[in-house]
Amino acid sequence: MADQILTIVLPVFVLIGIGYAAARIGLLDARIGDALGQFVFVIAIPVLIFRTLATSSLDGVSPWGLWIAYFSGVAVTWTAGTLVVRYGFGRAARAGVIGGISAGFANTVLVGIPLITSIYGEAGLVPLFVLISIHLPVMTVVCSVLMERAAVVDGTQEAKPLAGVLAGVARNLVTNPIVIGILAGGLWRITGLPVSGIFADVLGRIAGAAIPVALFSLGMSMVAYGIRGNIGPGLVLSVLKVAVMPAVVYVTAAHVVHLPPLWVAVATLTAACPTGINAFLFANHYGTGHAMSANSITLTTAAAVVTTGGWMVFLGS
Repeated sequence: MADQILTIVLPVFVLIGIGYAAARIGLLDARIGDALGQFVFVIAIPVLIFRTLATSSLDGVSPWGLWIAYFSGVAVTWTAGTLVVRYGFGRAARAGVIGGISAGFANTVLVGIPLITSIYGEAGLVPLFVLISIHLPVMTVVCSVLMERAAVVDGTQEAKPLAGVLAGVARNLVTNPIVIGILAGGLWRITGLPVSGIFADVLGRIAGAAIPVALFSLGMSMVAYGIRGNIGPGLVLSVLKVAVMPAVVYVTAAHVVHLPPLWVAVATLTAACPTGINAFLFANHYGTGHAMSANSITLTTAAAVVTTGGWMVFLGS
């Protein structure tokens, strides 16, 4: 079992390591990594999502159980991360929000999609994309609202109307390529139009590039993060992310909402994915928690070959 799991998981993280090494030794310029990341987020991943959603079925499984299970894990770890940073490490309210998102925001795209594809093939992508369909909108809205409130608590800004905050978030989401891919794939599925011929071939070729390029570009981007001192908060948040969050998701998915085994496994492994780069992007945008979020991303990604392998053993994948 261990050998089989290593055979599945290791290539995913070897590709990340190759990208990291290429950027670290200067074999490729950092701007190339940025360009590859743009290709992944703007074209390749949205096409992969569109193709999967346009040609797949939920097989009669309601998505609500999946969403309840996964976001139960998010709620528990986000709350714990915020409380640990806010009161355990004595940080400001805005840093507490960054702590929460570092503990609860999984890298569902750059790591989740390749990992689930390697283990379960396209069958596993169906529940994953059902999850991704609301993951980014929900997490973005929650973080934006909580950060605006935290800024008021910290005294760095005046309170803004909630409607204005939500309107700004909505404007950003409707132009997000991944959201567009989700909506387009869902609408295409509803129309019942086929995905065939040259259209299917082109989609397949672009989608086929999504996973290796995503992993390689993630590796290149990791050079920009690294370990940034004051490692305590990042270490605690990392444990919450790769241990507590998937445990809560598994218990809820398997024993509360009783999802099918494949959906339980996909939800749990997605929750076990490393902290998403969005945590650092939020920290950079709001000017706080840079080291904390960078440490969480680096530590969880570096340990992912072990932690995701451990969850696969537990799940019997």
